[in-house]
Amino acid sequence: MSRLHNYYVYIMTNKHKTVVYTGVTSNLQRRVYEHENGLLKGFTKKYNAHYLVYYEHYTQILEAIAREKQIKKWRREKKNNLIASLNPDWEFLNDKIADIL
Repeated sequence: MSRLHNYYVYIMTNKHKTVVYTGVTSNLQRRVYEHENGLLKGFTKKYNAHYLVYYEHYTQILEAIAREKQIKKWRREKKNNLIASLNPDWEFLNDKIADIL
């Protein structure tokens, strides 16, 4: 029997919700911690995108990567609508994912 794998496509934003970053990971709690604490160089550190506002769960890595690429190509308005579909108030989910996962 094959082992169940967990992959997440996620969206981070900054305190003022003016930027969004889409990523993929196999460990959402660890990745959010890394973003939150500026441990990852690049976009999220430069623009202070430390807050999780959206995520999707997958069991197949290729599906997760394809979805991440799809979302990254979208215009900002479409990303905003995706976030609002599950998180209408753009609540920061950092402290809630331990309970959810």
